[in-house]
Amino acid sequence: MNKFTLPLIGFIGLVALLAVGLNLNPREVPSPLVGKPAPEFKVPQLHDPNAEFSPKDMLGKVWLFNVWASWCVSCRAEHPVIVDYVKRPDAVPVIGLNYKDKRDDGQRWLARFGDPYVLSAFDLDGRVGINYGVYGVPETYLIDKQGTIRFKQIGPITPQVLQEKIIPLIKELSK
Repeated sequence: MNKFTLPLIGFIGLVALLAVGLNLNPREVPSPLVGKPAPEFKVPQLHDPNAEFSPKDMLGKVWLFNVWASWCVSCRAEHPVIVDYVKRPDAVPVIGLNYKDKRDDGQRWLARFGDPYVLSAFDLDGRVGINYGVYGVPETYLIDKQGTIRFKQIGPITPQVLQEKIIPLIKELSK
């Protein structure tokens, strides 16, 4: 074996590893929280700073937890999908988490584009998002009746994701 064989094998291995990594979809990164209880928090609501919200308030219900912000371009693309979804007779409650936003900006954004949320929790400093492992907004979590995260959507919910992944799982969890 000459002195170039070992470095050549290492280089080929590194190139193969990089090629595999570059072909992965970052939106399909598995969340370590799926299958675990939703992190607990208590924060003020966006529209009423004197009222608070906690995931404990939703125990016994299947629900969606949608992290959004007025400054988020992808949130604007996703928003009509959520607005349409909540009009369905079989829709589960959707709770918003206004993430790292100014209260007035979030309120104006919902007034302009529609408010599909039962309520929006207000996460000014992003601590709730950090506990949920938010990579960036939008992100959505499907939480079951026991308060366990069953699905995480990184990036906007599309009609296809809603129909093929979220709604079938909601039907299964609602039984």
